[in-house]
Amino acid sequence: MNQYAGMKSTDGQSGFIDFRSDTVTKPSVEMKQAAMECPLGDDVYGEDPTVNALEEKMAAMLGKEAGLFLPTGSMSNLVSLLSHCGRGEEVLVGDQYHIYRDEARGASVLGGIALHPLKTDLFGAVQLDDVIGAIKPDNSHCAITKLLSLENTVAGCVQDQAKLDAIMIAAKERGLSVHLDGARLFNAAVAQDANIADLAKNADTVSICLSKGIGSPAGSVMVGPKNLVDYARRQRKLLGGAMRQVGVIAACCNYGLDHNVPRLKHDHKKTKHLGTELFKISQLGINLDMVQTNMMFLNPASEDAEALSAFLYERNIIIGGQSSPRMVVHLDISEDDIDETVKAFKDFYKN
Repeated sequence: MNQYAGMKSTDGQSGFIDFRSDTVTKPSVEMKQAAMECPLGDDVYGEDPTVNALEEKMAAMLGKEAGLFLPTGSMSNLVSLLSHCGRGEEVLVGDQYHIYRDEARGASVLGGIALHPLKTDLFGAVQLDDVIGAIKPDNSHCAITKLLSLENTVAGCVQDQAKLDAIMIAAKERGLSVHLDGARLFNAAVAQDANIADLAKNADTVSICLSKGIGSPAGSVMVGPKNLVDYARRQRKLLGGAMRQVGVIAACCNYGLDHNVPRLKHDHKKTKHLGTELFKISQLGINLDMVQTNMMFLNPASEDAEALSAFLYERNIIIGGQSSPRMVVHLDISEDDIDETVKAFKDFYKN
């Protein structure tokens, strides 16, 4: 249920400071202009030049052979899993990962794929021994372990790349393929001053959302080996994700890739400032070690949570959730918005 149902409109003209997600960003004038001016074609026939350019660009950026444009990150992950696994086969996936928790178990419901959850630590990491121990023996009583699915970032936390690489290599040595849910992989790369291809080099397939930090209104790209991406294109059609003159959206994605990736570091800087200031309010229970990119979590007392959200809402500030509210900083939140938000929190606890 929408916790703000029945309250005043959150229309983009109303001046809300919206921390619910980096998916709430509005396309800039320049991004919309790029969409107006782009060449178009029928993407189902492979004839949309703007989509083709985006797929080629993303594949090159990630060091993979081919890319596939999809409407959502959930569908991008789903076609990846459907391309790796058949019915009755199994994916090892972190118990706090988006694929396991927040995508309606689509792989199981629609693909008959078993999901085996792996324990994650506070920062979202899985352990090598747990991965190896979860691989099933060649026994008719067991599902066939086919794929390891990892994620970076996890709840805004950057995953240790050396450990991720070791896990991916070990999985492949044991006959598994590897998928990386990189919905916010650009945040992970910028936070480490790393080449994004280096973060993805040991994954067979990677899913990247372009509707989050870089500000496109929609869109995700899955990259990987050409033969697997070609098969994923069939899965996209099966799921109803094949679109026609969709270059109008791909143009926004291309604009975001060209202009908004480097500025993610400013989102991280604003988030660190917000976290540092709110950390001074002990009642919020913030763990600053977890404030690593553009996301942070609050842990207010249960008796304060609802009142806090309502108080902030009256100040035109929206946060996500209640029991453990999430705040995500993005390109539509300014330094002044951060300062105004800090003041509102202080006013609530002062009163």
